[in-house]
Amino acid sequence: MDWIAGILAVAAALGIPTAATGFLIRRFEKRLDTREVAKRKEEEAVEEARKKSMVLVVKGVGAAIALGEATARAVQRIPDAHCNGDMEAALNYAQSVKHEQKDFLTEQASESLFN
Repeated sequence: MDWIAGILAVAAALGIPTAATGFLIRRFEKRLDTREVAKRKEEEAVEEARKKSMVLVVKGVGAAIALGEATARAVQRIPDAHCNGDMEAALNYAQSVKHEQKDFLTEQASESLFN
């Protein structure tokens, strides 16, 4: 009977540290999981802000081109302005860039729909 008690004592002595170690490892894993979730949410928020920033940049470029076109057309209507070919070339270039940007964004939107 003494040897059975000895075996039980050894088993208990080995089981307690193993259980404690398992408990501590599980707590550590939960902490890591919580950090990962928080990091993922933060990355998603940064990505969302980046997307919004890009939309605002595109809108800003569009607004600048529209303002430039309107100004050029207004100056062209002034009889004493004596617009040279540079004004017409700049206007054509602005319109070209505007259409190129629109085509690019349309292409990107189309690709994102099908991917």
